[in-house]
Amino acid sequence: MMDIKRAINSYNTTFGVEFHPKAVLFDMDGVLYDSMPRHAIAWQKSMAQFGIHMTAHDVYATEGARGFDTVKMLVKRQKGTDISDEKAKAMYEVKSNIFHAMPEAPIFDGVKELMQRITDAGLSVNVVTGSAQKPLIARLTHDFGQWLAPDHITTAYDVDRGKPDPDPYLTGLRRAGGLKPWQGIVVENAPLGIHAGVAAGCFTIAVNSGPLPDSDLLVEKPNLLYQKMTELLGDWERIIGS
Repeated sequence: MMDIKRAINSYNTTFGVEFHPKAVLFDMDGVLYDSMPRHAIAWQKSMAQFGIHMTAHDVYATEGARGFDTVKMLVKRQKGTDISDEKAKAMYEVKSNIFHAMPEAPIFDGVKELMQRITDAGLSVNVVTGSAQKPLIARLTHDFGQWLAPDHITTAYDVDRGKPDPDPYLTGLRRAGGLKPWQGIVVENAPLGIHAGVAAGCFTIAVNSGPLPDSDLLVEKPNLLYQKMTELLGDWERIIGS
């Protein structure tokens, strides 16, 4: 059994604070939706059209960053050139179109039950995503509107610097009511997002829903690590009650 009390005590000592959660800030892809396999296919197919090679590992390793930032990084790395935001956004649009032509990704087991327990405990539900795909963002309010208010969603449109910069989660805390970092719980599945949550000073929980080894997530120093959202659901009362 995971030593949750020790994890919280370590967090308090590291940041010199007292953990007092008032909000949970979820990443979207790979946390709420089992969408990353579809994103991997869309990324690889779209980038191949521009002569860019992208592996499935690349997709998972860069997940959480703003899409057009990932495009610019890939072009710079493989072609040695800098492209404009406009060009990168156009290339990312190709990826988005391929993704949205695919069947909708399912919601992970345990997500809705966890959101209900969060609200029952008096905490707010928030989403912080690097996505700039409006249909995906619209789906959030459709699927989770019972718990998630539209003004508690932070997207790539709302920040100047995406993950792994802490700006997305600091923005999410502001939208959650001007909260301090020790009042937020971040739930992430990818290294860049975990880095962002930790850098923001939040208690950060990793859920390794993809193919990356645990070590790729643990190197970013999350406070807890689970393999499934249902495992986090099972520990929820222990986390907020410790």
